[in-house]
Amino acid sequence: MLVQAPKQEVRSWTTDSRRWSHYKPRPGDVVIATPAKCGTTWMQQIVSLLIFQTPEPRSLQGLSPWIDHRFAPIEKVIDDIEAQTHRRFLKAHLGFDQLPIYDEVRYIHVARDGRDAFMSWHNHMSNYTAQSLATMDLMGEQDETIARPLPRAPADLREFFQTWMTQGEGARLADDMPAARFFEIERSWWKERTRPNLLLVHYNDLKADLASEMQRIAAFLDIAVDEETWPCLVEAASFEAMKRAGATLMPRAVMAWDKGADRFLNKGTNERWRDVLSAEDVARYEARVARELSPGLAGWLERGRIAAGDPHRAQD
Repeated sequence: MLVQAPKQEVRSWTTDSRRWSHYKPRPGDVVIATPAKCGTTWMQQIVSLLIFQTPEPRSLQGLSPWIDHRFAPIEKVIDDIEAQTHRRFLKAHLGFDQLPIYDEVRYIHVARDGRDAFMSWHNHMSNYTAQSLATMDLMGEQDETIARPLPRAPADLREFFQTWMTQGEGARLADDMPAARFFEIERSWWKERTRPNLLLVHYNDLKADLASEMQRIAAFLDIAVDEETWPCLVEAASFEAMKRAGATLMPRAVMAWDKGADRFLNKGTNERWRDVLSAEDVARYEARVARELSPGLAGWLERGRIAAGDPHRAQD
């Protein structure tokens, strides 16, 4: 049953949240919703492994469609989803209030420190193929709310940081996933963190204890896994295993980025920003966090559940 219709519309060079109006839920569906570069593909792989309970790599782009991605005709995307007979798991780069929310659907939100997401986002934005850029330019030019080609990411990371941190009315058209949108998404999921059909997961915790986090996710999805099967599933969910299987997991990545899936699954590490951002940049980011996020959300976003505590127990 629909318990909340989308309250906000999002349209960017890659995203059109209106496409979710075509979605027809099935009991047990899983929606993985995150800002970009916060572990979306990692969570898709984990959920895929739990559903199929075998370590063999499968195409995540085929199994786990990104509904709000505006490139493919929505009719084709929905037809593909409706034809699936396994438990469905879908992808979104949207906030809670930008999606239709159903009681019978399970939602998993993955978060990451914004500075780490920024570093991965620069790699993502800087290495699009000419074909991919031309498509996004066309999407933007044809959308009357955008009406311009995709801004190109400067090679200099600190210069791009200034763009990413744009505030006010200009933020939406400064970048496809600016800090303004990143914080908006995080606030929306944090506000709903006690819902029984929502699980908050943090990138840091996946890196710190992948096996335990996978057990949390399996329990949330009511998936039982044979004890002997666990080790091979955990190994298949490691960044190293995903990197090796990248061409299978992300077969269409070769059209979007130079070096394909190897570029998309770049480093999988945190705190690279410490070698790039100046003390002034870091202070600017931290001041914005303090201004725009509650203390509980700010602590969890930076450190994760293991270090900062369970979001369910946060008072704000």
